[in-house]
Amino acid sequence: MPISQEEAFARIRLLRSPNVGPVGFRQLLARFGNASAALDALPDMAARGGGKQQPASEALVREEVAAVRAAGARYLFHDDPAFPALLVEMHNAPPILTIRGDLALLHKPAVAIVGARNASAAAISLARQFGRELAQQGRLVVSGLARGIDAAAHEGALAAKEGGGATAAVIASGIDVTYPPEHADLQERIAAEGLLIAEQPAGTQPQARHFPSRNRIIAGMAAGTVVVEAAPKSGSLITARIAADAGREVMAVPGNPRDARARGCNYLIREGAVLVQGADDIAELLDSFEGAPRSRFREETPVFAHLPREDGMDGLGEGSDEPAADIAALISAAPVSVDELIRTSGAAPAAVQLALLEMELAGRIQRHAGGRVSLA
Repeated sequence: MPISQEEAFARIRLLRSPNVGPVGFRQLLARFGNASAALDALPDMAARGGGKQQPASEALVREEVAAVRAAGARYLFHDDPAFPALLVEMHNAPPILTIRGDLALLHKPAVAIVGARNASAAAISLARQFGRELAQQGRLVVSGLARGIDAAAHEGALAAKEGGGATAAVIASGIDVTYPPEHADLQERIAAEGLLIAEQPAGTQPQARHFPSRNRIIAGMAAGTVVVEAAPKSGSLITARIAADAGREVMAVPGNPRDARARGCNYLIREGAVLVQGADDIAELLDSFEGAPRSRFREETPVFAHLPREDGMDGLGEGSDEPAADIAALISAAPVSVDELIRTSGAAPAAVQLALLEMELAGRIQRHAGGRVSLA
């Protein structure tokens, strides 16, 4: 059932409010039933957490909504039937996306193709071929519109004659911002013929912290992620890690061990990614995917150990008003896992999660890789 315009506006305002992230947003909706009630509760919850909180101003949200409309985009909420089915399964899926393009493409089976920005000519040619052949099979090719492999995958998909040439570009900026600048024409073509997707508010310029968030959307939309070429310390490996953590397939193209741009892929294969050399290899793996990936990664593999994980919290269930120990007294400047806080406090998990949510809304704690928290 479609939500009202008032609820849609309240949801946007709630997500744009200070210290409200994707997981906290869902917890607040589950706890209060709707965004309007959650907005009313924010100041009191932050006060209980030891700080102050005021929701995003209505004027600011109106400006954003006007900018989205001016860009020819629309909002897509996490409970809309058109929202990508695999993405909504992610524990920290974006509650709201802004989108330009044909929403019907979101119902196609998706595959992510990522890789190096400074890719070799051979890798760019292969990514373009993968994009074209996978799109010809009727798949949605998802990538991040970056230089190198991403752009090649998009271009290949757009060139597909059979299958509709479907591609989706997930950008780290607002829906009305072009990045990188040299991809202005490609970005417009994707918006016209495929899908352009953004999580950040309209007008937002891309920042370093936005790219891992973008990567989780790329990995989350697809049953599998293909890494064509990547250095050991690259955003493409973050995308692969997110895909692995979400139980999706991770595939990699082997490369010359003397080329630094191939080492990331070779490491992925060594640690459990499936070696692929052509679109048919990818299709065979994805067609047989039933939620149990063939790719397997050992816990904290060397290639992944230095990369950040996406943080999140479990949902608040019934009985979340149960009195808890003084959780704040257990948190210091040194990051500690939420599970350890639950064990040490002896409180119910829901009570600990509520206390953490209140402190997060108050700006008193920050979250770290591996589901850890520390004082802000």
